[in-house]
Amino acid sequence: MKSNNPFEIPTPLLKGRVVLVTGASRGIGAAAARLLAQHGAAVGVNYISNQNAANQVVQDITASGGKAVAVQADVGDAAQVDRMMTHVAKALGTIDTLVLNATAIRNFTGAPITEMTWEQYEDVLVGETRAIFIPTKAALPSMMQQQRGCIVTISSGLSRTARPGRAAPSSGKAAVDALTRSLAVELGPYGIRVNAIAPWMVQTESYLNRQTTPAPPPQSMNPLGRIALPEDIAGAILMMVSDAAGFITGVYLPVNGGEFIL
Repeated sequence: MKSNNPFEIPTPLLKGRVVLVTGASRGIGAAAARLLAQHGAAVGVNYISNQNAANQVVQDITASGGKAVAVQADVGDAAQVDRMMTHVAKALGTIDTLVLNATAIRNFTGAPITEMTWEQYEDVLVGETRAIFIPTKAALPSMMQQQRGCIVTISSGLSRTARPGRAAPSSGKAAVDALTRSLAVELGPYGIRVNAIAPWMVQTESYLNRQTTPAPPPQSMNPLGRIALPEDIAGAILMMVSDAAGFITGVYLPVNGGEFIL
C-alpha cells in the first residue's frame, strides 16, 4: 500500500522514473546515466556521434539489471529531438526527468574577445541555451499533462566568475542559469522542478586533452584538495532529481569542492 507520508523516500530512489540524459556517451553524462540507472531509473542515453561509447553505457546499465536505450540526436535540432523523445518513450515509457548535459555549439572557440568574431561568440552563447530550450520544449507536453517532472541543466562555475579567454562560455553558461530560473518560475505551477548543477574542473576526456601545463598542487585547488570526477557531478545530479529534493527548484548548485570559498 502506498504511504501517505510525503517525506518517505522510496528505495531505490528513482524507481519507476524515466530519464533522458543528453550527451551521455562519455564524461559527466555517462556517469549520470549509470548512477541514475543504478538507483532504479530507466535511462535514455543520448549521443550525437559516438555510438560505440553510448552502446557501452547501455551495456553497463543492462548488465547490472537496469533498463536503458541509446538514442542518437543533435540536441540543437528540433526534429531530431522530437524523434529522440518518441523513441525513448516507446522503449522505456514517458520521460519525466531531463538531465541536459549536452551543448549545441557547432565550433567552440575559447579566445579573448579581441581575437573572436561575433559569429564565434554567438555560436557558443546560442549553442548553450539552444541545447536546453529545444529538449525542454519537446518534453514539456507530457510533463505538464502528468503535473510532475524534473529538469537539471548543467551550468559551470564560469557563469559566476571570469577567466581570460573564456568570455563566450561564461556568457553561455550565465544564459543557461537565467533560463533555468525562468523555467523554474514558469513550470513550478505544473509540478515541474528545474535546477542547475555547476561543476568546475572535472577529470573528463576533454579536460585532460586541454591540459598543456602541469596541474597545480592538490592542496591549492580547493578545500577538498582534488579535481572532481564525473561521478562527483553525477552524485549531485542524483540528489537533485530524487524526490528527496522535491521542494528545491530554481537553484544553482556549485559542485567544486569548495573552490570559490578560498
